[in-house]
Amino acid sequence: MAVTTSPVQKVGNNHYKTSVTTNADGSLSSTTFRTGPKGDNPVEVSSVTGATATSPGTRTYATGATAAEKAAFSNPNSPERKAYSQQVQAAKPFGDSPTATQKTQLEKAGGGSGNTATNPDAEKSSETKTDAAKQEALNKEFKAGDKQGTRTQYEDLVYPLDLAASHQDIVKFSILKYVPSLSEKGRQSDGVSTSGRIVTLKDGKPIVKGSERLGTITLPIPSGISDGNSARWQEDSLNELLESAAATAKGFFEGGVEGAGAALEKDKKDKLDDPSVTRQAVSGLLLNAATSSNVQSRAYGAVNNNNLEVLFNGPGLRSFSFTFMFYPRSEPEAIRVRKIIRAFKQSMSVKRSANSLLLKAPHTFAISYLTPGDNGQMKIHPYLNKFKECALTNCNVDYTPDGTYMTYGGAEKSMTSYRMTLSFAELEPIFDDEYGNDGDASVGY
Repeated sequence: MAVTTSPVQKVGNNHYKTSVTTNADGSLSSTTFRTGPKGDNPVEVSSVTGATATSPGTRTYATGATAAEKAAFSNPNSPERKAYSQQVQAAKPFGDSPTATQKTQLEKAGGGSGNTATNPDAEKSSETKTDAAKQEALNKEFKAGDKQGTRTQYEDLVYPLDLAASHQDIVKFSILKYVPSLSEKGRQSDGVSTSGRIVTLKDGKPIVKGSERLGTITLPIPSGISDGNSARWQEDSLNELLESAAATAKGFFEGGVEGAGAALEKDKKDKLDDPSVTRQAVSGLLLNAATSSNVQSRAYGAVNNNNLEVLFNGPGLRSFSFTFMFYPRSEPEAIRVRKIIRAFKQSMSVKRSANSLLLKAPHTFAISYLTPGDNGQMKIHPYLNKFKECALTNCNVDYTPDGTYMTYGGAEKSMTSYRMTLSFAELEPIFDDEYGNDGDASVGY
């Protein structure tokens, strides 16, 4: 019996790999494990035995499988099942050049229909070619990623080195791998969607559900912090003729012809009490339209009521700015400051696809003001604003904030001081329901 294993694949917040065994009778058996990011600490989740070209086999679940995993692997349309199907193919139990019958067996083992070819001996049938092309595209997408040299991990950086996070308030920045809202992961409905982009705490660090944290930066809360919530309202006018037309249309949509007739009758009663005034209003509108001048006011000393009103026009997005001063007091602290500046700059940089044909979004940030709780654990500060997931739009560093170029001696040659200004913009607006019913226990957003 030959055993092959697929690469580790991330699904939601978990990592999985699948081992495929080719049995003596030609059938396939597979076992899926939940692992660490590098395939370590495997925990058996599910097994499939007796997969052939005509049968997908029988699936059973190990004691290590959670209820959510059992439900996910039982659903042929779930991300977990799709990943399992890809992993069975990626394990290549039949090598790089399986026959048409073996391809059908692989698809069956992965949970597909097995109809990759109408004739098992038709190696070059159009259907087999199409399935092979789809699988090849999936494999390329799985393996391609970003251009070589793109940074994927950052340290957990703290400044100053002796910052007593358990005894003072801090601001913590988590660097996140950006997830587009319309991507497969961004649209998941199984609890790991990025919808809302709400920042919560996990292991005492800010995170957005469904995202991957690449590193953190912890700093003292600077001076000058503020927030500004906004909603877009603007002036709008509606003259009497348009108002009448709108009322009639509304009546028709809500009550058909009878509704439109009732609206017209009401409008007639409201506006024709004084026919002379109505004639002046209508003629004034026509005169103004014909001459592109305010003839109505010249002729009658009056203008039509434009029903001026301020109307809601949509939500606003918030932006934030932080200014941090760094004064390295030792060589290790100078190195730490350099790493922090580098982390912010590099994480906000545009990424390139593996073939440089596409430019990909920079990493984003989950930000939280934290304060020590009664149990010594850090919690979100109830008297400062919360954040949604943010993009770092500007990072400005002043290397001579004191007005004089000055460096330390020694091997590092660090500047004696730095001023770093960061500008962030939230990715989504704030909505009323997102404040939650916490009895006003925090400032909220």
